[in-house]
Amino acid sequence: MFRSLFVPRRTPIPRLIGFAAVGLVLCACSSLRYYAQAARGQGALIMRRRAVSAVVRDPATDPELAARLLLAQQARRFATQHLGLPDNRSYTGYVDLHRPYVVWNVFAAPRYSVEAIPQCFPIAGCVAYRGYFHEAAAQADAARLRAHGDDVWVGGVPAYSTLGWFADPILSSMLRWDDDELAGTIFHELAHQLIYVKGDTAFNESFATFVQAEGLREWRQSRGLPAQDDRAQAMERGFTRLVLGLRARLKTLYASGADESAMAAGKRREIEAFRVRYRQWQQREWPDDHRYDSWVAKPINNARLLPFGLYDRWAPAFGTLFQRAGRNWQAFYASVRDLARKSKAPRSRALQALLHDAR
Repeated sequence: MFRSLFVPRRTPIPRLIGFAAVGLVLCACSSLRYYAQAARGQGALIMRRRAVSAVVRDPATDPELAARLLLAQQARRFATQHLGLPDNRSYTGYVDLHRPYVVWNVFAAPRYSVEAIPQCFPIAGCVAYRGYFHEAAAQADAARLRAHGDDVWVGGVPAYSTLGWFADPILSSMLRWDDDELAGTIFHELAHQLIYVKGDTAFNESFATFVQAEGLREWRQSRGLPAQDDRAQAMERGFTRLVLGLRARLKTLYASGADESAMAAGKRREIEAFRVRYRQWQQREWPDDHRYDSWVAKPINNARLLPFGLYDRWAPAFGTLFQRAGRNWQAFYASVRDLARKSKAPRSRALQALLHDAR
């Protein structure tokens, strides 16, 4: 039986806004059509994958591409030798997609709920999205969900992980990122291969996000580079807080018991109030930076809010755990595995305690 497991990768909010997170889970319980498109899509990547070493040696390879691939291999070795991440064939191959994205994600939520319509699978548990290798198939699924009255959002995704089921390649879509994001993505996805808890997206993504951030800090230090500029991260955190604030207000509205007419009017009102708060925040804090303007100007619905908060809810808690482990990666991973063995409620309580200590 062919089974494949794909989990989302984290990117800075400008990219997350543009293409969401990636997630695709394929299993025997999927519809035949979905199963077939996933099998074909993953199979095509396997067939088109070339060893990075061969691409770099090829005299026809563009020198800039060769340089980026060599950098990715350096980051791959650093991940294994210094971060204690899996040593396998992932990110030692390259695929030129000849398209901007590898997968298109479909997020959906009921018209009056901020909770995702879950996609549940035996291995991954329940996740908030479904991914397609072709945009037309994703849009068809989105149309079906909209016909049921749901809020839907579709976004293209440049990268995903198979959690080690296959040797994940470097994709041409990943090379649009800068060097830090390329290296950080490799650290992030290898962290998923190391530790993954079925059905707990916040845990999985926060863990991988912490490994990405700390790994990138150590990677830059090893190369004699200065610390990253925190400006983009600070703006991202502020914008995320605004979006999560809107989601909290909508959640309160939807729980109010108002009739549908009042609910619809309240939803429009809350979204417009969010736009006002955004403009005030942007003009006050970041008057020369308009990177989020286009996102805010486009139609907003419940589904479009779903990716926010998935990736770093517990990241500071993992930072506390890393410090307690003496900044030793293997001791840290042992502590993370202890958390992973807990059931979800005790695990969340333990993370909440760590989060409290991080403040």
